[in-house]
Amino acid sequence: MRLLDRTVLVVGVIGPMTAIPQIIKIYMLQDASGVSLLAWVAPALLDVPWVIYGVVHGERPIVITYSLWILADLIVAAGVLMYGTGPLL
Repeated sequence: MRLLDRTVLVVGVIGPMTAIPQIIKIYMLQDASGVSLLAWVAPALLDVPWVIYGVVHGERPIVITYSLWILADLIVAAGVLMYGTGPLL
């Protein structure tokens, strides 16, 4: 069981890191053309209940995972607002 708990925590941290290439592309090139604002804001909003659930139930991996996803999603969304050139959907 402890191995599973540790695995979930590691995966929960690595998962949101998959957004890093998108973040680097947007901020280094200062170009968010073709990146949908809705595709990054909607998941961030849908992750909020998961964070609340994790806090209420004392589930640290859930809180960490979904908090990191919210952070990653909002960093991309901010880049879309700053550097987007087309429709935001």
